[in-house]
Amino acid sequence: MSDFHIILFYSEEDRGWIADIPDLAYCSAFGETPGEALTQVLVAKEAWIQSAQQAGKPIPKPTHRPVPAS
Repeated sequence: MSDFHIILFYSEEDRGWIADIPDLAYCSAFGETPGEALTQVLVAKEAWIQSAQQAGKPIPKPTHRPVPAS
């Protein structure tokens, strides 16, 4: 199984790093460093999947992919 794409960016407004998994609705995390945000979103991903499984909801297949560099 392919894994989910993670978008990682710095937010001036929040003064920290945001990690987001677009294929999993509302699955994102904050960190003061890129590594912290990534670690936290991986925890959130596992919780998201576990919650969906317990509720009998489908888990989407990874579809979001970055735009290739030209």
